[in-house]
Amino acid sequence: MAFTQEQIEKLNIQFKDVSPKEIISWAIDNAQNPVITTNFRPYEVAILNAVVDVKSDIKVVWCDTGYNTPNTYKHAVDLIERLHLNIDLYVPKQTSSHRDVVMGIPNIDDPRHAVFTEQVKLEPFKRAMAEHKPDLWFTNLRKGQTALRDSLDILSLSKDGVLKVSPFYHWDDVQLDAYLTERNLPNEHKYFDPTKVLENRECGLHT
Repeated sequence: MAFTQEQIEKLNIQFKDVSPKEIISWAIDNAQNPVITTNFRPYEVAILNAVVDVKSDIKVVWCDTGYNTPNTYKHAVDLIERLHLNIDLYVPKQTSSHRDVVMGIPNIDDPRHAVFTEQVKLEPFKRAMAEHKPDLWFTNLRKGQTALRDSLDILSLSKDGVLKVSPFYHWDDVQLDAYLTERNLPNEHKYFDPTKVLENRECGLHT
């Protein structure tokens, strides 16, 4: 999927008022090897449902940090069964129990926090992308989440040149709540990201 930045900017203007389903359908039609990533955080069910509705067998990459809440794990099991997700699970090479002994969860001012983030989030993600080699990556980035995400759009390029597609980019929580209610889809808000600490910090995958 070789798109120039100019083409992407034009498509973003074109897609601004287009439904997520239409955006997803366009993306699937133009991709050779699409994937969707998830961590089962709040509102992830929306993009999982929308993408699977268009391509039921799409590879769903779940990078599990090992620090999810019991609620998140239960939510993940429910969605995997409910949506028949084609899950490919990636986990850190070191268990959370082992890491708790030698490092714990460093705070954001601790020099070890970068190592921690690499171990629990970045390395599993990079391993997943290297193995799948996608040309298109569905993700649920939304405007207003972080300063970095405010600078992106529905379509953007990763540093590796993979086209990122965020069909719900311009949607707010109220719109997503309505989307979930209409489809009788569950949501789960008891989610913990050990690498972010603060909600408005970037997780590291999109920088």
